[in-house]
Amino acid sequence: MDFEIIGELSNIEIIATGNGIRDRGRLQKYYGKGKWRKLKGIAQVRLANGIIRLAEVHWYEAHGIGKREFKLKLPF
Repeated sequence: MDFEIIGELSNIEIIATGNGIRDRGRLQKYYGKGKWRKLKGIAQVRLANGIIRLAEVHWYEAHGIGKREFKLKLPF
C-alpha cells in the first residue's frame, strides 16, 4: 500500500456484493469464504511523499475476516 489511512472512514457505501464482485474467487482463495462486499468511503490519507489529502478509498470486506486490499481511487 503506497498510502496510510489517517482518519476515520466516512460516507461508506456498498459498491457490490456476492456475484457482483469479479475478484470473489480470488478473495475466497486467499482470505477464506465469507459474505464478501466491495465498499467505498472517504478518509484522510498520507501519500508516499508525505502529503496528506482527502481521498476516496475502496476495499473488500467480509464478516469474520475484516477489511482487506485498500485501494486509493480518487484524491480530492
